[in-house]
Amino acid sequence: MSTTEKMQRAAQEMRITVLRMNHKAGSGHTGGSFSSAEIMTVLYDHVMNLRPDEPLWEERDRFVLSKGHAAPMLYATMARKGFFDPELLMTLRQTGSPLQGHPCKMKLPGVEVPSGPLGFGCSVGLGMALAADLNGKSFKTYVLCGDGELDEGQNWEAFMSINKWNPKNLTIIIDRNHVQLDGTKEEVMPMENLQGKIEAFGLKVINCDGHDTASLVDAFAQADAIDGTAVIIAETVKGKGVSFMEGQSAWHGKPINKEDFENALVELEGAL
Repeated sequence: MSTTEKMQRAAQEMRITVLRMNHKAGSGHTGGSFSSAEIMTVLYDHVMNLRPDEPLWEERDRFVLSKGHAAPMLYATMARKGFFDPELLMTLRQTGSPLQGHPCKMKLPGVEVPSGPLGFGCSVGLGMALAADLNGKSFKTYVLCGDGELDEGQNWEAFMSINKWNPKNLTIIIDRNHVQLDGTKEEVMPMENLQGKIEAFGLKVINCDGHDTASLVDAFAQADAIDGTAVIIAETVKGKGVSFMEGQSAWHGKPINKEDFENALVELEGAL
């Protein structure tokens, strides 16, 4: 099995883990977690330089989960990489658990930035990347955004600022699943030519299949070769892997009942 095939399988296994987590918690964001599975797998398995046993290592690469509602997939990824005991995963959203509904830096080592309100991750990532440049550090910063949160104007202010300062080691990934909390992107706030809009701010854009690990590996390699900031638009499907969840805004944060859990589990395990 090749490296990309192993990552493909790992992403699918994490969907199963997230399904179990959200079902046990009685809440949690499944659709946006499933759409980001391969993206997070490639980042943590192939792209980023990290030390799970030393989460505050100064030279580590930084990851900002701007779409913080995808926290279950982040937690599943971190547990698989050894940041904490996987047994903690089933405490998601419980009182006293470090695994909050949105990531919390103060509760879970390995989380760089807390989230909750959407739209500020690009600004935070810009600050981290500029700090690296100013301090002569070589670490890289990666920001994962949802296309729904691009409704927030702060993202576009960040794009203007990124074009001005052009930090060397910043990559922004957009999880382009075309669906947000209360409808499709086209219904709520059309993005139309998203690539053209971002390029109009002077940024370089790379397109890829966000559910194909080989395509993602190639996209990150292209981004690494760019002298400056790159934006990767990863085409994905909300709720990927479960037929009745795919492309459905209802599964942005819908609780998973017993019947849905069992049916989804059959589909996900059958695809391994």
